[in-house]
Amino acid sequence: MNRRSIEQAAERLRPYITRTPLVRSAWLSEASGADVWLKLETAQKTGSFKARGAMHALIALKDRSPEIDRVVTASAGNHGQGLAWAGSHLGIRVRAYAPSFAAAKKRANMRALGAEVVETETYEEAEARAAEDAKASGVPYVSPYNDDDVIAGQGTVALEMCEDAPDIDTFVVAVGGGGLISGCAIVAKDRATPIGVLGAELEASPVFTTSLAAGAITVVTVRPTVADALAGNLEAGSRTFALVQHLVDGMTLVSESSIETAMRGLKRHHDLVTEGAGAAATAAVLQGLGLSGRRVGVIVCGGNVDPDAFAAIVR
Repeated sequence: MNRRSIEQAAERLRPYITRTPLVRSAWLSEASGADVWLKLETAQKTGSFKARGAMHALIALKDRSPEIDRVVTASAGNHGQGLAWAGSHLGIRVRAYAPSFAAAKKRANMRALGAEVVETETYEEAEARAAEDAKASGVPYVSPYNDDDVIAGQGTVALEMCEDAPDIDTFVVAVGGGGLISGCAIVAKDRATPIGVLGAELEASPVFTTSLAAGAITVVTVRPTVADALAGNLEAGSRTFALVQHLVDGMTLVSESSIETAMRGLKRHHDLVTEGAGAAATAAVLQGLGLSGRRVGVIVCGGNVDPDAFAAIVR
């Protein structure tokens, strides 16, 4: 897995995905003392960066096994939507195991895009049952993060940012399973002048922070959170752990109140509707990352939020 893998993914994805805007944020620039730019993956197909990795994974799967017509996955919603959308283009049916706490909008969208959705009590149960289903049925399991083709697809976000703003020197990226930050970090570090990469992880689900401190993947207690898309433990042996361990420069825990403040600010200053996960990187900037004087790219990674929940936060 290297930058060339991600450049090849970008070529494969070009006919399908949206090249999303990169816009300057005067609000965050003033708040941080940096020159801050927002990468608006809220404008991506299915409302999230996840469409990139999902489509690339299915394209690669079809290249290797043209007869494939079904896949299984686990998802808190955005990966499942992306996979269902990609499958509708490529003739592949999707069964998605999803925790019942996932936003109702996401579960409804997965079904509307043609996925069969099986609800579970926790995200960990969703992953376990999806893996068991794939093994029993012989159908490929497409992880939302522990998959080279998914990671390569997610890394195309960083390629676009580097092309649109070549002098960016820092990425701030929300972290759940680590697929997005892994892909972005591969791009960031394979340059004549490497880009700093900072992760924003939930206080409510500190799996990377805890695991990095321990030197190995560690199970954590996951608490309720407004950023459901980032909540959950890692698959055993996930390749994203080693990538984050070796390529990411720092990890910041963001609080629930900071995420809600970021959601309100993104709406007020940029008229953006974001889910909690989509505002997590912005929350990290607002909490303070010592970014003064830098040119910073912040990924607003998703906007799939239940309208009533969003209204209650931003009112």
